[in-house]
Amino acid sequence: MEKELRVIISGGGTGGHIFPAISIANAIMSMHPNTKILFVGALGRMEMQRVPAAGYEIVGLPVRGFKRPLWSLANIGVALDFIKSKRLARKTISEFAPDVAVGVGGYASAATLDAAAKMGIPCLIQEQNSYAGVTNKHLASRAARICVAYDGMQRFFPADKIINTGNPVRQNLIETTMSREEAVRHFGLDPDKKTMLIVGGSLGARTLNESVLQHLDIVADSGVQVIWQTGKYYSAEIAARLKDHKPMPTLKVMDFIADMGAAYKAADIVASRAGASSISEFCLIGKPVILVPSPNVAEDHQTKNAMALVNKGAALYVKDSEAPQKLMQLALDTVKDNDTLAKLSENILKLGKPHSADMIAKEVLKLAGL
Repeated sequence: MEKELRVIISGGGTGGHIFPAISIANAIMSMHPNTKILFVGALGRMEMQRVPAAGYEIVGLPVRGFKRPLWSLANIGVALDFIKSKRLARKTISEFAPDVAVGVGGYASAATLDAAAKMGIPCLIQEQNSYAGVTNKHLASRAARICVAYDGMQRFFPADKIINTGNPVRQNLIETTMSREEAVRHFGLDPDKKTMLIVGGSLGARTLNESVLQHLDIVADSGVQVIWQTGKYYSAEIAARLKDHKPMPTLKVMDFIADMGAAYKAADIVASRAGASSISEFCLIGKPVILVPSPNVAEDHQTKNAMALVNKGAALYVKDSEAPQKLMQLALDTVKDNDTLAKLSENILKLGKPHSADMIAKEVLKLAGL
């Protein structure tokens, strides 16, 4: 019987961290079925629901992000919670006795991987962005492997530890067997019409929502259908505002889309934030996309993610502050231009890495001596 492997995977906060983590876990289980995997996340964050739904056990830490400015009195409580989280992480690691610890970014990853490294557990960190996050830069000196998705990451990490694996994506994106027609009908729309997907990440994005709300009339008159993920935080406000507008049968509004594989299959073009995980998904499925980077992220890393594609003719770009005025008209013009759609699709497909989760899983097995 093969040796039992025990792995801790830590991180979360957004779908961009959680979905790659689950993909890595699934790849490890596929390669080495005699594996026990324990996730460590942050209490109150979405991983506490998404990870159990994927079939894995998770432990929550009371860790939170620091407020700005850093000298704010509120950060005293944040610091105390981080100390408590490190203590709980050490206890969890001692009891679970992992062979390897994997960090995918997010608040919990800092406390867990820091504790694991100090306890002599081999650590692998996965940096999803083109500009490394503070947590992973802090952990890099003690990590045995650093898996990245962009070239040039040696400016942040020791070059001898870096492996360019790309970012893992959700399995249902590449496993969906729906045709485009079936996918469009799945959303109650007409397969004969061009279809646009507006998605602001798992939590939604106010800028993208306002971009739609301010141009409902041109959307209604365009003949183009729109699948619109608003995010649960914004859904009640948007529903109230839509009540004041004439009915729009070509507008499918959802607070969260569970089957993104169907949504991407239905869409002729996507308007999205520029999170690393989303970009990796677009590259893998060859989907034309207009990127609207969030300005509310560390080191403006979403703009850097976006420009890595834009500079290769693989995506279009709209600045966040200009999106409410420009995004919808650009999207409507582009979705009707088949030549532009084909070129964007061709160029973005060249950047996809379809075996990222398997590559990372193999590194985990190597660190465990398997």
